[in-house]
Amino acid sequence: QVRLVESGGGSVQPGVSLRLSCAASGSVYAMGWYRQALGKQRELVAMIAPDDSRPITYGDSVEGRFAISMNYAERTAYLQMNDLKPEDTATYYCNMKRRSGAQKTFWGQGIQVTGSS
Repeated sequence: QVRLVESGGGSVQPGVSLRLSCAASGSVYAMGWYRQALGKQRELVAMIAPDDSRPITYGDSVEGRFAISMNYAERTAYLQMNDLKPEDTATYYCNMKRRSGAQKTFWGQGIQVTGSS
């Protein structure tokens, strides 16, 4: 079975940085993260699709602060999160998409990020 291996979460003071990573396997079209805070809907953080004409998409709330990249050969995505704020506190779920196959969307278990004292 496909398993997404996530790492890099934690609790930091506002203004500090963290980096998340997510390692996938097999065929990959796009990778990235969604997040969900307690009592709120899940929202897009960032996605990268290397073969697209515009490969990177950011959620409005993180544009200019977060940066996503990917080592395609290793099927590993990275999310650099700068200037963390209390409102960034959430469970971050790695997501991987495929163009075809019986299953086209895969989810990680989730990792906690807390941007407060």
